[in-house]
Amino acid sequence: MDGDILFSVITPSTGNRPKALQMAVRSVEQAARFAGLETGQLEILIGFDGVKGKCPECAYPVRCFNLPSDNDWGNGIRNTLLKIASGEKLIFLDDDNVIKPYTLRNYLKHFDAEMVIGRIDTQLAFDKPFLPVSDSGSLVRPGNIDPLCLCVSRRLVVDRCGGWRHCGRYEADYLNIFDWYRRTHSVTVTEEVVGVYDAGRSLDNSALSRRQMNLLDRLANERSVKVADLGRPVPGGIDAVRL
Repeated sequence: MDGDILFSVITPSTGNRPKALQMAVRSVEQAARFAGLETGQLEILIGFDGVKGKCPECAYPVRCFNLPSDNDWGNGIRNTLLKIASGEKLIFLDDDNVIKPYTLRNYLKHFDAEMVIGRIDTQLAFDKPFLPVSDSGSLVRPGNIDPLCLCVSRRLVVDRCGGWRHCGRYEADYLNIFDWYRRTHSVTVTEEVVGVYDAGRSLDNSALSRRQMNLLDRLANERSVKVADLGRPVPGGIDAVRL
């Protein structure tokens, strides 16, 4: 280990999910305590996308940056934060996701691996309960992996691969992960569930993403509940509330 900071947590934020963001940061704090990390061994870097966001409370160091509007699914924000990160290992945590309490302790067990791939709980977001799915196909393929699954070496991501590239593309997550996967010197795959996708989606009701809205609308339709009764703004005008 060549530095004091072991982990840098990279979090792009829209700024309109303060409750979900606080929950995400709290999950990191709990995981850090469970792993026995000292306050100087972890940093949380939050980049607000074109807004002045509220920095969440945490017992571990949190640095918040009000960045120019990127409006690119957090791609440019992640790349900016990667240039600031000083931890040996990187974790990508969006502001509406969480990591599990034992995740950092698990990553410490595999600290020699440049890339650790864990499973994430996706029951709140997709029809499949977990990602990645282990089958006859490649583990790293479109739709089968997410940055939340990873703990990666900064030397791999920043020094060798040039940071978070492929900005401006919806599939940038996969393209970046694939680049790292191809160029890594060592990979460890664990069956541990390291995070929960969309864990904070319902905390800030007016800040749901389009994908989250579509999923909740579908579930409401299956249960014969009117979208207008869900208590959130409805995109598309008055006709959108009719089932």
